[in-house]
Amino acid sequence: MNWAQLYSLLGGVNKHSTSLGKVWLSVLFIFRIMILIVAVESVWGDEQSDFTCNTLQPGCKNVCYDHYFPISHIRLWSLQLIFVSTPALLVAMHVAHSIREEKKDLIRTMGDKADVDIEMLKKKKFHIVGPLWWTYTVSLFFRLLFEAAFMYAFYYLYSGFHMPRLVKCDAWPCPNTVDCFISRPTEKTVFTIFMIAASSLCIVLNVAELSYLIVKALLGYCRKQRCHPSHVSKNKECHQNKRNEILLLESSKASAPQK
Repeated sequence: MNWAQLYSLLGGVNKHSTSLGKVWLSVLFIFRIMILIVAVESVWGDEQSDFTCNTLQPGCKNVCYDHYFPISHIRLWSLQLIFVSTPALLVAMHVAHSIREEKKDLIRTMGDKADVDIEMLKKKKFHIVGPLWWTYTVSLFFRLLFEAAFMYAFYYLYSGFHMPRLVKCDAWPCPNTVDCFISRPTEKTVFTIFMIAASSLCIVLNVAELSYLIVKALLGYCRKQRCHPSHVSKNKECHQNKRNEILLLESSKASAPQK
């Protein structure tokens, strides 16, 4: 699967998302995937061949590179984007299952005349309520979890987000402490900070969307409880009791002897 196929899959989810979800998908593909494909891969390139150490000891350069860069930035970002995008596929599967169930019901009730309704069903937008609400919120939770986990892993593996110009290595088989130089460290630092900032923006959007869905669900629940028949009958009963008290008070005042 390439990035274009992933975009086509997530594009189907985008139709049923909130406005914040649509913004998140745009940020994901424009500021993260496109930047990764167009710019970052050319900046990093074959990083190990550009990693230079001031020694000719066989194996020292490879060991030092593996010590400071246990995994390539590009591969880690690609893995992060795949993990972050995967939870959205839960929503796509849920919507596909709902469409299939409604399609079966249409065929069962209308038979051969259901072709037009089936075409309309494919274009239908599902509202985020009921079981779909739970699937969507769970996908948002896992999105946040993956984003935070990969940002921590990035910070832990590379000891921060700054790319140093010089690193010192004394791992075996290096004969002593050697100096190793990283190519284009400033440019790599700029792109690293940009990718971390884009990831942080996605986290903010996910938190905002999750908060919006929770608040909307709570408001809807309170509205339903207020409009429930038992509550309506209780309110009517309270109003009637107050009216009876007022009438009783007025009648007692009217019947009282005047001095």
